[in-house]
Amino acid sequence: MRNLDRRLIQVVPSRRQLEHQQLEFYSFVHFTVNTFTGKEWGDGSESPSIFNPVKFDAQQWVDAVKSAEMRGLILTCKHHDGFCLWPSKYTKHTVAYSPYKNGKGDIVKEVSDACRKAGIKFGVYLSPWDRNNPAYGSGKPYDDYFVNQLTELLTNYGEIFSVWFDGACGEGINGKKQVYDWERYYEVVRKLQPNACISVCGPDIRWCGNEAGYTRKSEWSVVPARTRETELIADKSQKEDNESFRQREISASDQDLGSREILRDETDLIWYPAEVNTSIRPGWFYHEEEDDKVRPLEELINIYLNSVGGNATFLLNIPPTKDGLFHENDVKRLKELGDFIRHAFAKNLLNDAELAVSSFMRGYGIDNVREDNYLKYFRTDDGITEAVIDITWENEQLIRYIVMKENINCSQRVESFRIEANLGEEYKTVYDGTVIGYKRIAPLTPLVTDKIRIRILDSRVAPTLSFIGVY
Repeated sequence: MRNLDRRLIQVVPSRRQLEHQQLEFYSFVHFTVNTFTGKEWGDGSESPSIFNPVKFDAQQWVDAVKSAEMRGLILTCKHHDGFCLWPSKYTKHTVAYSPYKNGKGDIVKEVSDACRKAGIKFGVYLSPWDRNNPAYGSGKPYDDYFVNQLTELLTNYGEIFSVWFDGACGEGINGKKQVYDWERYYEVVRKLQPNACISVCGPDIRWCGNEAGYTRKSEWSVVPARTRETELIADKSQKEDNESFRQREISASDQDLGSREILRDETDLIWYPAEVNTSIRPGWFYHEEEDDKVRPLEELINIYLNSVGGNATFLLNIPPTKDGLFHENDVKRLKELGDFIRHAFAKNLLNDAELAVSSFMRGYGIDNVREDNYLKYFRTDDGITEAVIDITWENEQLIRYIVMKENINCSQRVESFRIEANLGEEYKTVYDGTVIGYKRIAPLTPLVTDKIRIRILDSRVAPTLSFIGVY
């Protein structure tokens, strides 16, 4: 096990992956001709003349996104219907041939400018499946077309933090399917936007395996390299619109991607963190009949705690209305979610506590966890895979959440941990956990105590912690 663990901790995130995970929570915006037809998937025959969001306001989108404490926005610049939200030079199936601003509009520019002005990141979704373009299914001619459009998006709209590909691959208008040249697409992204993560059907960010918001108990970022094979992702991705796909849970066979047992015989390992993506409504695009079906606040809180607080990122979709605005029900729910996040994690009670630990490497003491950064962190000497951390206050505190973060620059190491509280003059277990990774939020049944004990029960080579928060 010792040799295996040493091999596992050699796998660490790239700079772009680390910066992406630090965003934690960001938005998806599905907007196209489907918004006006009531469909989830268009077939490419829709006329650009139907696209006219007369009240479109990118600032309203960004304000709502920021109110929820999101730090980025990914726009569906082109969905499977092939309609482009920017005036692409390579097709007439675009906003330039719509009534919106008399054909002078550019939704991508307005949104990217609003994001930049507000200090949040901007990302692009570009569907490789194009049900409008006659070259789809022809091989290189369509790849040339796709790369030309990708190049437009990556050169005309400033810095891009995410290029989001899915593997949807149905038939085009000619009845043919396209074999996507993923490596060519990746090369274009790396050349034009070297800091952008290529997500889902890409080498940087992994799809969690469902669109319902379900998460794994143990989300590992160190996984077999074969997990990244785009053919597998494309094979599991959606080929036709159906609600059962959107609501499916993670299969039992996919629950464990990175335990020692799974990785023991794997020769090629990669850092491949998970993203949890779901919509604030049942559908990804706007439907009037779903105005009263916005996810309950409690449900969104649970997804947030289990994704951002479970070593993944959280991508939440908000679909604009035909007018081009987020619906008031969605806006209200986003602010409620942001209010929860701001209130729940407003004051770190650790600031007023004393810290002690059973063992630490010289220069890496437990007081390093008071500041949330990777410049200083706690760790033990190699070979010491357990640790006991005691947190003590002069007076009793009401505690609801404990947050822990590893220094993932040193890989993901913690296998299991336990949180105990001094209740009635004895310590009782209040939380049992497995992985920590980038961040673990441990929700507790609210308790009052003056002593918390965190036990690192098992880790790879030696545990690291860059931050502990008590709220």
